[in-house]
Amino acid sequence: MTNFFKFFENVGDKEKVEAVDRLVRQSSPRRDFFLMVILSVSMATFGIMLDSVVILIGSMLIAPVLYPVIGLAMGIVMDDRPLISRSFLTLFKSVVYALVAAISISVLFIGVSTPDQPVIIKSISDINQSLIMYLAVAVIAGVAASFAMIKPNLNETLPGVAVTVSLVPPLAAIGYGISKLDWSLVTNFSLVFLVNIAGIIFSSFVIFAFFDFQKKQKVADRSIKKDEKILMKENH
Repeated sequence: MTNFFKFFENVGDKEKVEAVDRLVRQSSPRRDFFLMVILSVSMATFGIMLDSVVILIGSMLIAPVLYPVIGLAMGIVMDDRPLISRSFLTLFKSVVYALVAAISISVLFIGVSTPDQPVIIKSISDINQSLIMYLAVAVIAGVAASFAMIKPNLNETLPGVAVTVSLVPPLAAIGYGISKLDWSLVTNFSLVFLVNIAGIIFSSFVIFAFFDFQKKQKVADRSIKKDEKILMKENH
């Protein structure tokens, strides 16, 4: 047990500062961030309509939605309102852009060589029985994502974590359901999305708390101010 807790002490101050900087930067509400969200959800929507698991997996590899969710967890650990509000705003805008993209593609391409009810949708139609397992997967993914964010040598595992946890496909499925006015589909996949968000935030919160990130609030505030200046230059 002692060795277990020593594992959490095996992260230097420099690594923590770099993790905070990296998370602030990668969850920043930039135009290219939202462009990647739109592209990933667009690809996922086509994956659903074509009943292609391969396309769905590809869409998750380019999705950046995981970062603001982890940012929310870090902001809660630090009790840092600027980081919480910034991460929440990025996540909220991502959801809006994602739904607009998914609905637009579904309306434009529905009925064009696509099945009436894709097997991918049918396979998770009775979602309520699987919510606990979805939550368990999200918790594990949150742990993996948090470790990967803190330890640079694990950074390359983040795409794999993004594939494991369902954030983009549910958004695509919600947009697809709205376009077909299938409210049970919208409700089911909204539950999956929210359960995944809750699981990631919970487990990331625990990991960041163990690593004592609550003492890095000033670092987060500095990173946000620095990034805001960069954003202002990019927007002018």
